[in-house]
Amino acid sequence: MLGSGTVIKLHELKAIGKSIRAISRETGHARNTVRRYLRTQGLPERKPRSKRPSKLDPFKPLIHQYMEQGIFNCEVLFRLLQEHGYQGGRTILKDYIKAFRPPKQLPAVQRYETRPGEQAQVDWGICEYTDPEGQVHKVPVFVMVLGYSRAIYVEFAKRCDIHSFLRCMVHAFEYFGGIPEVILTDRMKTVILGMENDRKPRWHALFADFAATAGFVPRVCRVRRPQTKGKVERSIRFVKENFLPGRRFVDLEDLNRQAISWCDEKNRRIHGTTGERPCDRLKQEKLKCLPPREHWKPYLLERRRVSQDGFVSYDGARYGVPWRYSGREVTVFERNGQVEVQIGYELISRHEKTTKSREIRTCPDQYKGLTLAQGYLVPRPRATQIPVHDVEVRSLEVYEQLTGVSP
Repeated sequence: MLGSGTVIKLHELKAIGKSIRAISRETGHARNTVRRYLRTQGLPERKPRSKRPSKLDPFKPLIHQYMEQGIFNCEVLFRLLQEHGYQGGRTILKDYIKAFRPPKQLPAVQRYETRPGEQAQVDWGICEYTDPEGQVHKVPVFVMVLGYSRAIYVEFAKRCDIHSFLRCMVHAFEYFGGIPEVILTDRMKTVILGMENDRKPRWHALFADFAATAGFVPRVCRVRRPQTKGKVERSIRFVKENFLPGRRFVDLEDLNRQAISWCDEKNRRIHGTTGERPCDRLKQEKLKCLPPREHWKPYLLERRRVSQDGFVSYDGARYGVPWRYSGREVTVFERNGQVEVQIGYELISRHEKTTKSREIRTCPDQYKGLTLAQGYLVPRPRATQIPVHDVEVRSLEVYEQLTGVSP
């Protein structure tokens, strides 16, 4: 069958007055072929060819029985057909199965909508940024999404440990102005330590205490079912694709300020799923009231041991304390952008928090008196030398009386 371009050329040659014989000589096509295409309007229809029987035809009803059972693997079908006497090849079988094979897809799930105040979904994501030297670094991002309102909270951290997780949880609750009934998380090690014999999670002790204090029920999603917490999964992707690209920031504190502004902006937009603004639906959440601020303190502090040179490590930086506390266990507490170091209820050091990793900050008079004390808090036991004229001169009779010897 001739192509459309060739057919057009035949008509052009006919239009300029050339004969069938001349057109046939010029194009190389038979005169009958040229005559047939010039007589037909458009392209002539291809005559259907008679279908040749194949070795697969007798087995097609059997193939359909197997496909109704969900068997579409051609190697399996080839083996089963051979057991019934099939002597054809694999290729013809694959070509036939291809038209009936269902597309690959995830199993369908039922959409789950939560009641106001019922659930929040929480997870970590890993983002990347480039420093001024062009090196690429990873930074964890904490995301919490309220299930009903779709209100979002985002915070970047230096690490994904339990202390960073609890700090971010507190900040998210304070941002939303309340606490939902259920917190759904992934099976992260900062939340669960494993599974009991009854298939119930073995919660991290600090996280379990925090949940009891805050008044929410912790739950984890099913294994290999990330769609269980699809709201927060999509929100993490939204942060990576919408917030982060092209973002310029000075340090982690600056990045988090921009993240809060971005959350405020997105919570005021019309949500694509609900058709309403998350900030408006947030008023309908009916979240539980926040506990007094001091109730959070046990979960916002970290226990550290002072190094030999008088520093405590906290959130990637080192903060100085007076040298006499070296080797002691202290608590580190972050409040209003300041890092406070305490022993019991005694405040021994306070610093402005730094967001630079490995930065060292000393405190005033950190090593005062260190040289004189030679690094020891308690003086080492020693004797005392006195001047010669201070020694009392006694007669021999005194010593003889003491020993009981008479002259």
